[in-house]
Amino acid sequence: MDDQARTELEAATFRRLVDYFRRRTDVQNIDLMNLAGFCRNCLSKWYRAAAEERGLEMSYDEARKIIYGMPYGEWKEKYQAEATPEQLAQYEISHARAESES
Repeated sequence: MDDQARTELEAATFRRLVDYFRRRTDVQNIDLMNLAGFCRNCLSKWYRAAAEERGLEMSYDEARKIIYGMPYGEWKEKYQAEATPEQLAQYEISHARAESES
């Protein structure tokens, strides 16, 4: 596989992931963090960093709008639930584990 084909496949896969997260508004960011160690906000940060590495200026809010498909505040108001004590406790465990592995 040549570099161009690989890049196109990676881009298509990324677009599909973003589309999936936009449709699955029931999946909370804290659940993603607890299970996978990243969430929509992480994707936004990575997107912004990739843009800046290529000399493109992009704010965090602009990147989040691309990932969420709407301004973050709007998404948060419509779809974000309050984290449960169990979710927060699991986050503390998974976050501590991730830091010890770095």
